[in-house]
Amino acid sequence: MLLCHWWWVQVLLVTSCSAHSDFFTSIGHMMDLLSTERELVTSLKDYVRAEEDKLQQVKEWADRLDALSTEASQDPEGFLGHPVNAFKLMKRLNTEWAELESLVLTDVSDAFISNLTIRRQHFPNDDDQTGAAKALLRLQDTYQLDTDTIASGQLPGSSPPRSELTAGDCYDVGKVAYSEADYYHTELWMAQALKQLDRGEPAAGVDAAAILDYLSYSVYQQGALQEALDFTKRLLQLDPTHQRANGNLKYFEFQLAKQKEGEGEQLAAQKAETRGRPVDYLPERRKYEQLCRGEGVEMTPRRQSRLFCRYYDNNRHPRFVIGPVKQEDEWDRPRIVRYHDIVSDREIEKVKELAKPRLRRATISNPATGVLETAHYRISKSAWLGAFEHPVVDEINQRIEDVTGLDVSTAEDLQVPPPRLSPYDSSTLSSLSQRPLCTDVSMLLMQVANYGVGGQYEPHFDFGRKDEPDAFEELGTGNRIATWLLYMSDVQAGGATVFTDVGAAVWPKKGTAVFWYNLFPSGEGDYGTRHAACPVLLGNKWVSNKWIHERGQEFRRRCSLQEVQ
Repeated sequence: MLLCHWWWVQVLLVTSCSAHSDFFTSIGHMMDLLSTERELVTSLKDYVRAEEDKLQQVKEWADRLDALSTEASQDPEGFLGHPVNAFKLMKRLNTEWAELESLVLTDVSDAFISNLTIRRQHFPNDDDQTGAAKALLRLQDTYQLDTDTIASGQLPGSSPPRSELTAGDCYDVGKVAYSEADYYHTELWMAQALKQLDRGEPAAGVDAAAILDYLSYSVYQQGALQEALDFTKRLLQLDPTHQRANGNLKYFEFQLAKQKEGEGEQLAAQKAETRGRPVDYLPERRKYEQLCRGEGVEMTPRRQSRLFCRYYDNNRHPRFVIGPVKQEDEWDRPRIVRYHDIVSDREIEKVKELAKPRLRRATISNPATGVLETAHYRISKSAWLGAFEHPVVDEINQRIEDVTGLDVSTAEDLQVPPPRLSPYDSSTLSSLSQRPLCTDVSMLLMQVANYGVGGQYEPHFDFGRKDEPDAFEELGTGNRIATWLLYMSDVQAGGATVFTDVGAAVWPKKGTAVFWYNLFPSGEGDYGTRHAACPVLLGNKWVSNKWIHERGQEFRRRCSLQEVQ
C-alpha cells in the first residue's frame, strides 16, 4: 500500500505548532496535566528541601557566632588578649562572614524556576479556565443542580474524597457568567460565594464588598430593584467610600420612588420578565436537557413490547454462525440497536493509545465563511484512525461491516478536504487534511472522540439535508446512510446519547456499540435521528464513530420506491 509520507510530516507540523490545545475539551489531555503537575510538585519539594538545607546551614552559623559573640562580650579585653581569639576574629570578619554572605545569597530555586518556566508554556490559559467555568454552568442547568451541590463536590455518582469550591472559586465562576452578560448565573454564584464567606470561610483573594458589587448589579439587571438596593446598602456598610455604590444607592432609591408613584411600573414589569435563566438559540433545549436527566423518555408499554434482545448472526454470516453477537433493541422508530461485547478492553485501550496523541478540538464549518471554527455546543476533541495504522483498527472496521452488512470501504477517508457542514446540523470532518498528491491510498477511517469538562455535542443530524449545500459532494460517496457509535468507556453520570425528536435516550456502556440508519431506503433523511451527546457530569467519555455512506450499499440495502418507510 502506497503511503504519502509528506502527509505525516504535515500532521506532525500542525500538531507541534499548535500553541494551545484547548485542554478543557478533553479529559484525556487533562490527564496529562495531572502528570505535569505531579512532576512540578516533586520539583517544588526538591526546592523546599534545598531551601531548608540552606537555612539549616545559616542557623548553624548563627548559633556558632552567637556563642562566640556572647563569650567575647563578657570580657572583651581579656577575650582579645588571647592571640588565638584575636586571630579568629580577624579571620571571621575577613573570610567567614564573606562565606556566610555567599551562602545567604545562593539561589537554590534555579532548577525549580527553570522547570516551571518551561512547563508553563504548555499550561492551560484563560480560555481553558473560562471553558471549565462555563462547563459548571452547563452541568448546573442540564442536571438541575444547585450551587451548594456543585460547590460541595457532592455530585450524583461521586464518592469521597471530594473536591470543594472555595468562596474565591465561586466568585471566579460568577465573574465568567458576568463577562457573558449572564446575570442569572452571576447572581447564583456570587450569592454562593457570599454564603460561604458568611459561614466563616477564610476569604482567599476575595472580599464581601466585591461580591456584593456584582450581586447588586446582576439582580438590578434582572429587574429586582429592592434586592439591588439591599445589596448596595450592605456593601456601603463594609465600604462607605465606595464611589459606584454611593451613586447606585441614589439611583436605586430614585427608581423605587418612581415605582411607588406608578410612573415606573411598566418598566419594572418589563425588567422583571428578564429574571431567570436566559433563553438561548436551541429550540429544543428543554427537551434535550430532560432526556439528559433520564426524564421525558417516551417509552410506552406498547413500544416496549416491540423491543427484544437476541443473538444475531446477520443471516448466518460465517463469522457469527458459531459465535453470534448480542443484539438489543434500544428504540423502534427510528430503529436503534445496541451490540454488546462488540470490542474487547484490549482493543479499546489500543485505539485510545493511537488516538490520544492526535486529539484536536472538534470544529464545525461556518456556513457563511466556510472557515473551520470551534463552537461552544461541541465540547470534545477528536482524532481519525486509518485501518492501515494498526491491525486492531482494521479488525474493528471489518467487524462493523460484518455486523451491519454494509460496505465500509466508502466510509469517509483522508483523501478529500473536509465537507462544508452547517452548525447544529451535521457532524464535521474538520480534522481531515487537504487532498494528498497521491490518490491511491485506501484509508478506512473511524473518528475517536474524547469529551472534556461537561463535554457535549448539542442536537444535530449526521446526514446532509436537502436545504443545505451538499456536504459530501467532494467525497463522491453519497450521504451518510448510517451511524455506528462505539462506547469505549463507562460514564459515572451523564453523557447519554439522546434523540430529541422521538424522546429516546441511550446510555454509554463500555464495549457496546449502537447503530441506526440516518436515511430511509428511499434515500430521504430520517429527521427522527436528530441526536445529541449530553454533557458528561462525572467521568471520562470516550467514543468512536463510523459514518457509513450510500455508495457501495446498492445491493446491501436496496432502495425503496416509497419516500418514507
